[in-house]
Amino acid sequence: MMMDWKGKRVLIIGAARQGQALARFLAGHGATVTLNDKQTDEQLARVKSSLQDVDIHWISGGHPVSALQNIDLVCLSGGVPLTNPLVVEANKLGIAISNDTQIFMEHVPAQVIGITGSAGKTTTTTLVGRMAKEAVTGKVNAWIGGNIGNPLIADVDRMKKDDLVIMEVSSFQLEQMTISPAIGAVLNITPNHLDRHGTMEAYTALKARLLAFQTPEDIAILNRDDAGSSGLAPSCKGRIYTFGMEQDGSTNPQTFVSNHRIYFAEHGHAIQLLDVADIQLRGEHNLMNVLAACAIACAAGFDTRAIQCGIQDFTGVPHRMQFIRDYHGAKWYNDSIATTPERSMAAIRSFSEPIVLLAGGRDKDLLWVDFARLVHQRVFHLVLFGEAAGKIKTAIDKVNIGSNVVTIDMCGSLQEAVGIAANYARSGYVVLLSPGGTSFDEFLDFEKRGEAFSQWVQELS
Repeated sequence: MMMDWKGKRVLIIGAARQGQALARFLAGHGATVTLNDKQTDEQLARVKSSLQDVDIHWISGGHPVSALQNIDLVCLSGGVPLTNPLVVEANKLGIAISNDTQIFMEHVPAQVIGITGSAGKTTTTTLVGRMAKEAVTGKVNAWIGGNIGNPLIADVDRMKKDDLVIMEVSSFQLEQMTISPAIGAVLNITPNHLDRHGTMEAYTALKARLLAFQTPEDIAILNRDDAGSSGLAPSCKGRIYTFGMEQDGSTNPQTFVSNHRIYFAEHGHAIQLLDVADIQLRGEHNLMNVLAACAIACAAGFDTRAIQCGIQDFTGVPHRMQFIRDYHGAKWYNDSIATTPERSMAAIRSFSEPIVLLAGGRDKDLLWVDFARLVHQRVFHLVLFGEAAGKIKTAIDKVNIGSNVVTIDMCGSLQEAVGIAANYARSGYVVLLSPGGTSFDEFLDFEKRGEAFSQWVQELS
């Protein structure tokens, strides 16, 4: 399936990290590469400088249809929707569409573990990656990347047959994928990115693509406690492993919790993997991430020692329930990754302390009613910021749970929200940034938002 790129004319839309890595790979394999981005030459100066050693053609400042002239293949970076005028026109002209993940899968010589889901995929991918690094021996390497960290296409030429790849995959990347990993995990499917995908049916169909091209020799890993994930079971071609809180009556190999310990059961025999007390991550959602990682590790044949080493001293990924500091006796947490109401709800449920919650950003056309109910039940004070503040406030106002009505402040920016939250911080409280919306109204991405929040919190005095 590996393609000969010599002489192929490829247009890459989007000059972010995925587009840059793919441009370097394709040009290095003899393709004629054009890199297109809506940003101006001035805005792209740093990117152009980093690629000055690569023979590529640039089209910046927009997406002119003329960029498709004499093009054999169009490749999309993750942030480029199928409604982009260039993509629409390419489809009309019958030009093939691909992306860096699909091309990576066409070239990778090693076994791939693919992980997707609406929430938890970065934490789970990181955990499996840590386990894999403990499990591999000798000259065998474990590579971790994809939607997390480094685009794997940047390293594919250095990978060997016996290596192992752990790849986080987003719904955006799945739009072009026609190859499934040997081990594929769908952690959960809950409303997300409906501003791009339109309906839950369309979004679910994209998540299912991770497993759609598996063979009977491959392994699909599903969440017993999530209807979206477990609902994919009838269409799975490969063997099914599952994870969930309680053991079920099926014969599927599975991970579960019993008496505060995590077990893996197969062929009627259960082995203890670790104590729940060994997990340093807060919240039931993180326990589910650990159960998922353990199921993936068992499917891949990792030993118990590697699984334990990957989990026991892991304190989390930045911007995911990340502890920042104590201030005014309150503990401040950065959960900027929470870009849906469901993810914010999982964060809220992780604490028993009174919570000062910072929420907002840009809405994804999602429902906020369940979030509003939980806020009334669990949040002491709510600080709303950004474009979605009004929509969230409306949802909060429509929900009335007895006398337990949350107090609210509204502001335009996250920095202002930090200052307001500091006024409500008390000893024994938690101040939590878990926005429920994306960062794109104010920041480049959730990481930039989390970094800014952390900096402003550190500067409080």
